[in-house]
Amino acid sequence: MKRIQYHQYGGPEVMRLEDFEPAPPGADEVLVRVHAAGANPMDFGIRAGRMKAVTGRRFPRAMGYDFAGVVEAIGDRVTRVHVGDEVLGGMRLKSAGAFAEVVVARQQDVVHKPADLSFEDAAALPTVGITALQALVKHGNLRAGQAVFVHSCLGGVGRSAVQMAMAHGATVAGSCRDSARPEARDLGVDPVVDFDFDPASLPRRFDLVLDAGGVHSLPVKAARTLLKPGGRIVSVLPSPANLLRTALPGPFHAFAAKPVTEDLEQVAQAAGQGTLRLPISRTVPLSQAIPALTELEQGGAAKRGKLIITPR
Repeated sequence: MKRIQYHQYGGPEVMRLEDFEPAPPGADEVLVRVHAAGANPMDFGIRAGRMKAVTGRRFPRAMGYDFAGVVEAIGDRVTRVHVGDEVLGGMRLKSAGAFAEVVVARQQDVVHKPADLSFEDAAALPTVGITALQALVKHGNLRAGQAVFVHSCLGGVGRSAVQMAMAHGATVAGSCRDSARPEARDLGVDPVVDFDFDPASLPRRFDLVLDAGGVHSLPVKAARTLLKPGGRIVSVLPSPANLLRTALPGPFHAFAAKPVTEDLEQVAQAAGQGTLRLPISRTVPLSQAIPALTELEQGGAAKRGKLIITPR
């Protein structure tokens, strides 16, 4: 079997497409033949070593977290899926390995893929879908009838949050590049502002302000200006500064998404119902994935869409 892996932390140059021998699934694990895998910005940060306190220093390390495919083998205690099932899922932070021909994942990290959803569309969902759902519901306490502002509303997490918030009965405003405003309006975002907007033009209008901009964050002062009294500010960037703000009294809360089976099932259900869809900007075979990943990391490949990697 082949997968993309690396033998030291570093830049794009450390990625290699190499042979590997997948371990047989453990008692609570499943072996999945990968039909599609989705790239996320976190893939590059983890490979660069920004999470090595968690991921450790054992090499080679594999790349990729989001995947969709068909179950080929199961462990003795696996009951949720069976051989031949079509599934989507995510790898745990320490293991990774979705950019491969096969993966071995924990059974709680995979769910059934909706029949009408392609493997490519399914592989785009897990990380951004779970992050958006947890931001809105768990950390944002979203309820029907509320008003939500999504900063970076056309990114993976932002676009997922827009669709989920509307499905929950909320109204959604948001920010994006000025040239992309028509696309945001077509998604149902209203009003749409550019990234450099004056927050004083929308004072105290929102029950929830979701900063989905990652490293291009919404200034906290601007978020507070947008917020209604009693509202919440949620950030998907758990930086040290944001975690410090989270520990202080007030409306601000930053978090790192956690893999929860029930949340992944909700994401899959929303996709199956057609209320959650993410655009795909490019699909490449595994043999061409390293140049495509490098281009994406360096900012030249993705135009508001996912990079999807297929075995062939």
